[in-house]
Amino acid sequence: MSGHSKWATTKYRKGAQDKARAKLFAKLIRQVEVAAREGGGDINTNASLRSMFQKARESSVPIDTIERAIKRGTGELEGVRYEAVSYEGYAPGGVAVIVEALTDNRNRTGSDVRNLFSKNGGSLAEPGAVSWQFERKGVVSLPRSLDEERIMEIAMDAGAEDISDDGDRWVLTCPPGLLGALRAALEEGGLSVDSAELSLEPSQTVAIEDEGDAKRVLRMIEAIDDHDDVQAVHANYDIADEVLAGFYS
Repeated sequence: MSGHSKWATTKYRKGAQDKARAKLFAKLIRQVEVAAREGGGDINTNASLRSMFQKARESSVPIDTIERAIKRGTGELEGVRYEAVSYEGYAPGGVAVIVEALTDNRNRTGSDVRNLFSKNGGSLAEPGAVSWQFERKGVVSLPRSLDEERIMEIAMDAGAEDISDDGDRWVLTCPPGLLGALRAALEEGGLSVDSAELSLEPSQTVAIEDEGDAKRVLRMIEAIDDHDDVQAVHANYDIADEVLAGFYS
């Protein structure tokens, strides 16, 4: 019998969920700020900001919090100035990894990321070492319950390049510049969109068949992704669904 009460377990889980939610909010707000600084505060003319705005709203970030982030980005309100940095390296098993971060202290973040790689059996590499294995794409996720033919009918006319069955969802990819138009076309066609974002998609993958190796790869990526400055972690691993399910259950 467990030595912990049900209440204690529930409280722990809620605390972990609240912490994860706060971390997600902080990352999204930072992305909004940078998008506003780089392209202006008007979501109608700044496609990057419009995408970040939608992503923040989908994650339930309060509208006034988003608006303050936009004003900090445009300089209407004082705030910390963040810069975009990326790191390349390898996870166990030769898996290629790209880390995208927004930081107000490049030296601190670089040191932290290097330590996270080395502590988890990976290694940081020089710029360009693995980036050639990835390509920037727009990625749109839709509920698996939607009809594939209907999705394709709309999506292909709107510039989608590919559709794949990802188990519990359909995933569309498109050129980065067409992401907003693709999402708009799907929604105008009456199809609900779960998410639409820019991502780095691998051109080739590394199969990780050993469960122990797979867990080491996933632990490293999770540790890096948990860093406050890290916005996204991209990797080219190919791990069986049952192993992924067991790790995240």
